[in-house]
Amino acid sequence: MDSDRIKPWEELTIQDDYIFKRVMRHKRICKKLLEKILRIRIRAIRYLENEKSLKSTYGSKGIRLDVYVADDKNTVYNIEMQLKKPAGDGLYRRTRYYQAMIDIDLLAAGADYDTLNPVIIIFICPFALFDGQRHLYTFRNYCAEDQSLELGDGTTKIFLSTRGLLDDIPPDVKAFLDYVDGIPSEDDFVQEIETTIQKLKTKESERVSYMTLEMKMKEERKEGRKEGLEEGQKKGRSETLREVIRNLMKTMNLSAEEAMNMISLSPEQQKEIAPLI
Repeated sequence: MDSDRIKPWEELTIQDDYIFKRVMRHKRICKKLLEKILRIRIRAIRYLENEKSLKSTYGSKGIRLDVYVADDKNTVYNIEMQLKKPAGDGLYRRTRYYQAMIDIDLLAAGADYDTLNPVIIIFICPFALFDGQRHLYTFRNYCAEDQSLELGDGTTKIFLSTRGLLDDIPPDVKAFLDYVDGIPSEDDFVQEIETTIQKLKTKESERVSYMTLEMKMKEERKEGRKEGLEEGQKKGRSETLREVIRNLMKTMNLSAEEAMNMISLSPEQQKEIAPLI
């Protein structure tokens, strides 16, 4: 499939990034989803910022969070719809990075190390995970020597798989995961989500917003590929020059400077290549 193809507005489902984020902007739905997954009661939630961009001050890779909320007890939740499974352990290591960036954001907002908010990261995945058996996998930090001893660092990672085989989740959560996988359901919560999506799709402003966003992202991807190609070509030319210089040095018994002068490299080019010879 063409990665630059813009999916028609009419074909979007809860799996699609734009729809998932817009649906989760409904506090009632977002709160209900958290309550069903975690089997807890939440009095209220507040949006720290939807699709929040986090980037550390150290020039590292930034991330965009699908849903970033906190409840009335200041527990922070990040919910992600993950459509593709990265190779190897990429998906699981991604939660480690998300956790780090969220902690940096909380510290920047004034939190103290000793009072960092509890953070729960939830990945919803329409593919099998780990052993392929469960729908729900919850991870916390425990002592390797004594599994009854929890570290207590306030971090939890939850993976939900639509492809689980065991009867390990409540019917309402199973209905939601089936819905994510495209299976209709009469479940009240699922019907509430579906009604919200259908209403969303009747709004021309939403369709225009979606198309505008997708076109922008398409252009960004093209620009990224162009920059990557140019960088690759630059590296290729540099490697070729270095190989020519090495051959001249070997066959004609020249110094690096003499070899570079022989092929008329500018002082700037010589300064750049010399340390790599």
